[in-house]
Amino acid sequence: MANLEDIVAFLDSFLDSGSIHDYPGAANGLQIENSGAVSRVVAAVDASAPVIESAAAVPGTLLIVHHGMFWQPVNAITGPVRRKIKTAFDADLALYSSHLPLDLHPDCGNNILLARALGLRDTVSLPPDSKSGLSMGLQGNWEGTRGDFLGVVAEAVGGPVHHCPGGKKHVRRVALISGGAGSEVGSAAAAGADTFVTGEGPHWSYPLAEELGINVVYAGHYATETFGVRALVGRVAEDFALDFEFIDRPTGL
Repeated sequence: MANLEDIVAFLDSFLDSGSIHDYPGAANGLQIENSGAVSRVVAAVDASAPVIESAAAVPGTLLIVHHGMFWQPVNAITGPVRRKIKTAFDADLALYSSHLPLDLHPDCGNNILLARALGLRDTVSLPPDSKSGLSMGLQGNWEGTRGDFLGVVAEAVGGPVHHCPGGKKHVRRVALISGGAGSEVGSAAAAGADTFVTGEGPHWSYPLAEELGINVVYAGHYATETFGVRALVGRVAEDFALDFEFIDRPTGL
């Protein structure tokens, strides 16, 4: 057993959550506390009802997720929200969420781990976003054909990918942002990338990529964001001598 307060303090510090401006409603940090004793840690991408029900099978579990419960204002504890909270309370389940801090972390982040899985070399941060001031992704070198690169991406995320062949057939400079960052195709092109990897994007990102002359690989929002929680829960389990598990609940999106 471990102390919840100690684990939360470690996570808040390790992820530097307080200094990263996130989307409204992300509510990074501890979202549901339990009685204070943690028997094991479990990771998942989404704090969905099926995930919470699975994690609650063992009392005293700490569930660490990338997409937490409270993206929209909670005006009433009804319906799915009530069911999830009741399930957590009944099983003494704690819930910790980390969105952008986990995307951007230099060791356990979705971006850096995806970049390593793709074999990008000499990775550096993308230019900072004009609104947040944060660098939302990475760019690095890769040498080979577009077809070979698509195969590497598919292997890294464990499934087929969709792509826009808007750029050159030979890949040399790759930008990547995990999750739903297809709208950043213009920023990727402006940074000098010939290929952009993300999870998903709006319809207009495809024709814009063709106009800008850049390849875009839509590798799946879920699939590109399993890396961080897996690594983070492993770190917590090792530091606090706990068993851990990853609950895989792919959306196909």
